Amino acid sequence: MACVYIPVQNSEEEVRVALDQLPRDASDILDILKAEQAPLDLWLIIAREYFKQGKIEQFRQILEEGSSPEIDEYYADVRYERIAILNALGAYYSYLGKIETKQREKEEHFILATQYYNKASRIDMHEPSTWVGKGQLLLAKGEVEQAFSAFKIVLEGDRDNVPALLGQACVEFNRGRYSDSLELYKRALQVFPNCPGAVRLGIGLCRYKLGQFEKARLAFQRVLQLDSENVEALVALAIMDLQANEASGIQKGMDEMRRAFEIYPYCAMALNYLANHFFFTGQHFLVEQLTETALAVTNHGPTKSHSYYNLARSYHSKGDYEKAGFYYMASIKEINKPHEFVFPYYGLGQVKLKSGDFRSALSNFEKVLEVYPDNCETLKALGHIYVQLGQVEKAQEFMRKAIKIDPRDAQAFLDLGELLISSDTGAALDAFKTARCLMEKGGQAVPIEVLNNIGVLHFEREEFELALESLNKALGDGIWLILTGNKPKSYVIEASASILDYKDMQLFRQLEEDGLPVELLWNKVTVVFNLARLHEQLHNTGTATILYRLILFKYPDYVDAYLRLAAIAKARNNLQLSIELVNEALKVNDKCPNALSMLGDLELKNDDWVKAKETFRSASDATDGKDSYAILSLGNWNYFAAIRNEKRAPKLEATHLEKAKELYTRVLVQHTANLYAANGAGVVLAEKGHFDVSKDIFTQVQEAASGSVFVQMPDVWINLAHVFFAQGNFALAVKMYQNCLRKFYYNTDSQILLYLARTHYEAEQWQDCKKTLLRAIHLAPSNYTLRFDAGVAMQKFSTSTLQKEKRTADEVVSSQYVQQLQS
Repeated sequence: MACVYIPVQNSEEEVRVALDQLPRDASDILDILKAEQAPLDLWLIIAREYFKQGKIEQFRQILEEGSSPEIDEYYADVRYERIAILNALGAYYSYLGKIETKQREKEEHFILATQYYNKASRIDMHEPSTWVGKGQLLLAKGEVEQAFSAFKIVLEGDRDNVPALLGQACVEFNRGRYSDSLELYKRALQVFPNCPGAVRLGIGLCRYKLGQFEKARLAFQRVLQLDSENVEALVALAIMDLQANEASGIQKGMDEMRRAFEIYPYCAMALNYLANHFFFTGQHFLVEQLTETALAVTNHGPTKSHSYYNLARSYHSKGDYEKAGFYYMASIKEINKPHEFVFPYYGLGQVKLKSGDFRSALSNFEKVLEVYPDNCETLKALGHIYVQLGQVEKAQEFMRKAIKIDPRDAQAFLDLGELLISSDTGAALDAFKTARCLMEKGGQAVPIEVLNNIGVLHFEREEFELALESLNKALGDGIWLILTGNKPKSYVIEASASILDYKDMQLFRQLEEDGLPVELLWNKVTVVFNLARLHEQLHNTGTATILYRLILFKYPDYVDAYLRLAAIAKARNNLQLSIELVNEALKVNDKCPNALSMLGDLELKNDDWVKAKETFRSASDATDGKDSYAILSLGNWNYFAAIRNEKRAPKLEATHLEKAKELYTRVLVQHTANLYAANGAGVVLAEKGHFDVSKDIFTQVQEAASGSVFVQMPDVWINLAHVFFAQGNFALAVKMYQNCLRKFYYNTDSQILLYLARTHYEAEQWQDCKKTLLRAIHLAPSNYTLRFDAGVAMQKFSTSTLQKEKRTADEVVSSQYVQQLQS
């Protein structure tokens, strides 16, 4: 049993004090020390014993009494012990300041520590222990360079001063000079081989920072041999085991973290790692509890940053983006630059992206890229942000970079494909195909959306067989195989013959009665619709009609199916049925701008001008005037109003043309590449007699439209032909009308044949005019205008023949000889 003996004044007796039985009230022992004027080294021994027993208040009480003015005066000649007491108090308040989290209290502790050290210096300004204490205080305050100067003063006087060597080693470690720090730790160990285990902890940390992981592990293990409850060594070993990324290592690391937590429940680093573990197990309550404890017990910036990050991602994973953003920001504020800890920047970027704050998201992801320039996920995120900001080329640049870094990232190819669809269909198709191959090689199921995109792109490139193959692959087995197969059932053939009974769903009930389930999952509806569009393009109208009806049988609110059926009816000149189908679509959604615009077109075609205008206005109002098609339709209405066959009022005609021009221009301002608006503007210019300008516009529109199967614009060919006709260039006009007939109408449109006949007539090509009109009459036998025009053409031909001069037999023979030579 350890004891100290306090000499009794003016006597040879001593008061025996058992150190393990010190009184709870330190005043009792203080009374004895002061009454007997005990040596100050006894004060220090008793204070230290109170500290070891965790009786901090008694420890502080004895030392503060031992540094009071009365003691200073009485023990004026005792220098070393007085300095030791003051330095002990300085060290105590330095420690309190270091662990304090509230800034005001922290500063108060540091001020008290400074005062005690300064008081010690006034007794002896050269005392090494005081300078070591000051150095430790400066380190705790983060004033590394000043701490270096304090330790240097000691080492200049005694190069083997172990506390100063250890302090200087800490300084070098904080500077990032790990080799220099390691040498100082080793030197301290050489001078004093029986150093506490914590010295080897410093060696281990230096080895770790230098990448000498095995030697670092040995150092940490040696610390635990000397002190089995050294929390820092346990945490360090745990981190190394966790970073091994092996199941056994992770388990071992978590066991070490738990042990460190049990020894000292307030180790912030252990709390953070445990929180990280519970985050991945989905135990968010424990994450938040551990993290909040870590934040309460530390003021170390990087450690707090990790704690805030753990809190942020816990809330992030629960969908609380507001709190997640707040804590990500708090995490970032605790670090000086992204290189120190980049993860909160990535998390904040995700939160900002989710909330639509693209500029902030961009800023955060760019900081991540500074640290990890080859991180594919960040590159892809930046690509998506630039898409939202309208900088498509920049987005493509980042996606291509991601693909170059990781050419096996199927998702990156899919994202790139999505970006390229609007600008480069060939490159988009290649990207989607590559993604499909990567998925197939990796044993992944290729999503329906990918196969659908590939099919649509083949469709747009007029590669119909490949489009059919891809769309069928996307759909897989199903009722559509029976509806589109080579040997359909008889009632399927009957149903495909007409769309008049589009409301009759008996066909599908009959299939169900035959034991064939009529199922259509929601994720396949778009693919069935695209397959129907493909059959429509291939002139398999009956098959297309049945597929549209299948969609309506399972999903009666699918507006686009009604509109396509309406388009088929319109192509068959069944305007009444087309209007009926559009009205069915409007029953589903009476504000659908596409349906309203289509209805307006049909009413215009039906010569219902007033109704058409109101419908077009409704279409425009349905989108607050932002729908290009609705504005375009109003422009068309004004144009047709200007050129109606009834007796024209020049002033009214000019007003309508000007309004049409204004509407077409408005669309072009919003969408500079809108071909229909450009075509409309060209038509208005042609009506005003600006043929050269309108011809240039029509030519550019024609070239742009020829690149896509989805943009069928026969009107621009007709308009170009009209311009050639108006300029008297009949040969080019004839060629343009003929090309339009062949390309879009399979030589079966009576109206364009009439335009062609008129051109032949003006060119005085009577025979060609007559032949063309006879073809038109064959197509439209009830059109008596065509018959009248044919009569006029024959009359002109007869008159011109009779007016020719008679030729001699020699002239006829000579003419035939010339023709033979030319042929």
